[in-house]
Amino acid sequence: MISSDQKHIGYQAKDGFELDGLLLTRDSKSEEELLNTPIIIIVHGELGHFLSQGTPRLLPKYLHDRSISSFTINTRMANIGRIKGDRIFDDAIIDLEASVDLLEDMGFNRIYIIGYSLGSNLAIYYVSQCSNPKVCGIILEGCTYSLPESHRKRLTKWKSIPSYDDIYKKAKEILKPDPYTSLNDTLLVVSRAWGPTSKPRHFGIFTYKTWWFMKGPEATKTKAYKLIPKVKIPILFLRGENDRLVESPETNKLASLANEAGNSEVTIKYIPDARHDCMENPSETTEAIVGWISLVDSSI
Repeated sequence: MISSDQKHIGYQAKDGFELDGLLLTRDSKSEEELLNTPIIIIVHGELGHFLSQGTPRLLPKYLHDRSISSFTINTRMANIGRIKGDRIFDDAIIDLEASVDLLEDMGFNRIYIIGYSLGSNLAIYYVSQCSNPKVCGIILEGCTYSLPESHRKRLTKWKSIPSYDDIYKKAKEILKPDPYTSLNDTLLVVSRAWGPTSKPRHFGIFTYKTWWFMKGPEATKTKAYKLIPKVKIPILFLRGENDRLVESPETNKLASLANEAGNSEVTIKYIPDARHDCMENPSETTEAIVGWISLVDSSI
C-alpha cells in the first residue's frame, strides 16, 4: 500500500517563469494504480490559490477524501499578477502546459483540469490550443460566456470611473503601437468596478496591459464562446445556482456551442446553495465532480 502524500513542488514554465504547486495524492495499492487513476489540476481565479477562501483552498481535501489526487497550481496570474504588467493572460497558457507536462513526466496517465472563475478561461484556452491525450476532460466552474463582455456589463451597471470605453481608449493610447511589447504600461485603478460605492472592496486594480489581455474588447483568449467549439474532450460545467457573476444562460450557451461543434460529452451541474464559488456547498460540488469522472473515466 502506498500512503497518500502531500508535497510542494517548484518548477518552471518554458520561458523560465517560476511556478509552484501542491501535489496531494490518494492512497493506492501500488504506484501503477496511483498513476493510472485520475488526478485533477486545480487552476485558480484572480486571487490565486493561497489567498482564496473557497474552491482553490478547500477542494483538494474533499477530493482526497474521495480517493482522487490533485495538483493545485499557482500561475503567473495569481495574487497580484494583474497589477504586474509583465504577467498577461495570453502567456499563462504555458504555465498550464508546464503543469500538465510535469504530471506526465511523473507518470500520471489520467489528467483532468478544473478551472475556477478566471481559471476556467485558462483551462478552455489551454485545451483548445494544446492536444495531449493524457488530458481526459475539463471542469469549468463559474465560467463566463465572455470575460470582456461580463466585465463591460458590470462596469456599466455600477457606473464605474473610468468607464469601460474610456479605459479602452486610454489603453490604446498608452500601449500603442503594440500592446504586447509596449513599455509604456502604467497602473489602472477603477472605482465602482465591483459595486455601487467608492469603498476599497469595490475597486478594480490592473495595469493597462493586463486589462487589455484579460478584459479588453480585443482579449480574444478570454472569450470562452470563441474557443469552446475547439474543445473535443468531455466537459463538466459547474455553476452555483445563486451565482451573481455568471448568468444561467451563459452556461447553457457555452454547452450548446460545444455540442454544435461535435462534442457530445458535455454536462451541466447546478450546485444548490452556492454562489460563484461552488464550494459554498462542498458535498454537492464534490459529488458532482466525482460522479462525473466516474461516468467518463474507465479507470474508476
